[in-house]
Amino acid sequence: MKYKLLVLDVDGTLLNDAKEISKRTLSALLKVQHMGVRIVLASGRPTYGLMPLAQALELGHFGGFVVSYNGCQIIKAENGEIIFERRINPEMIPYLEKKARKNNFSIFTYHDDTLLTNDPGNAYIQAEAKLNNLKIIPEEEFSTAIDFAPCKCVLVSDDEPALRDLESHWKRRLAGALDVFPSESYFLEVVPCGIDKANTLGVLMEQLGVQREEVIAIGDGVADVTMLQLAGIGIAMGHSQDSVKRCADYVTASSEEDGVAQAVEKLILAEVHASEIPLDLLNEQAKHALMGNLGIQYTYASPERVEATMPVDERTRQPFGILHGGATLALAETVAGLGSMISCQPDEAVVGMQVSGNHISSAHEGDTVRAVATIVHRGRSSHVWNVDIFTSTNKLVSSIRVMNSVLKKR
Repeated sequence: MKYKLLVLDVDGTLLNDAKEISKRTLSALLKVQHMGVRIVLASGRPTYGLMPLAQALELGHFGGFVVSYNGCQIIKAENGEIIFERRINPEMIPYLEKKARKNNFSIFTYHDDTLLTNDPGNAYIQAEAKLNNLKIIPEEEFSTAIDFAPCKCVLVSDDEPALRDLESHWKRRLAGALDVFPSESYFLEVVPCGIDKANTLGVLMEQLGVQREEVIAIGDGVADVTMLQLAGIGIAMGHSQDSVKRCADYVTASSEEDGVAQAVEKLILAEVHASEIPLDLLNEQAKHALMGNLGIQYTYASPERVEATMPVDERTRQPFGILHGGATLALAETVAGLGSMISCQPDEAVVGMQVSGNHISSAHEGDTVRAVATIVHRGRSSHVWNVDIFTSTNKLVSSIRVMNSVLKKR
């Protein structure tokens, strides 16, 4: 596989205007993970606000990561382990609060599942809390209440020129101590020095041994520019500012037009060849799914033929010690499903529609059966597979027909 990491900004990139992952985008991202590409969500959101999205994308099953707070943390999606972290020195908080009060700005920070602020009634702060499912904790004496080292603080105001003036002042005054940047016209973010999405992505790439040319990054905002420039291919969303588009290698459609899915389908899925299908990775990633629970392992895959093995043991046998017919059908659907998935077009999705089998003989506990799926019919809207299942001595156990429906993604 040419690419190993797909790095996605969240708001305005992964999510549409309704703050949802579209069906087409979800399908494309699940498929690209099945093909061996790890996904990294890189966002200004707090970790707590990103983990539900990581779960929806099944990042934990595929070795994915979350880069939160615009780069302050790297989290393993599988278990929530923090593998990189930078925080603001708490001694700086009184200074930040003093400047906020002097300019009549609101200020907030995050702590686990809460948002702490001196202005709980502020509409922007309420929207931020709702977006990330955080509880708002009012703290009139903000710096006194912050008895921990936050990942970032955010100043809030409708007076954009005043925010920009403070940004310019702090870039000179805080150089080497803290970094500041606008994430929205009404937000000025303060983070530890040297923290941005690109620098933290570089840390992750070094830990994983991934090279620039093996990374695709997609984003829509100014905060994404360095990340797009670091990646081997940087992709800007269609609704991005011109300044962002000029820094990208490629411009896809907008988030309302499934821009992420279109880019993934064109640059990754359309380039996958049968010889590149990472069976070892697929087997490892499926260990928490039904396939893994039944002990099914792929051993060969091409658009014409897929093979897999399954043990006859306590997971797949009937009480009398012979192979369960339901496990046999699950094995057949598994191999036929992979065959259809790797042979359909990037803008298509596969759904199992019908399975019918003839059980001819038995397989006994302690044996390992082998499924061989061959394509019988490959139409525009359906695939039909014949799946023969054999014992280790090549005795035919079952012959099964599986029909998969091929749907255009919407």
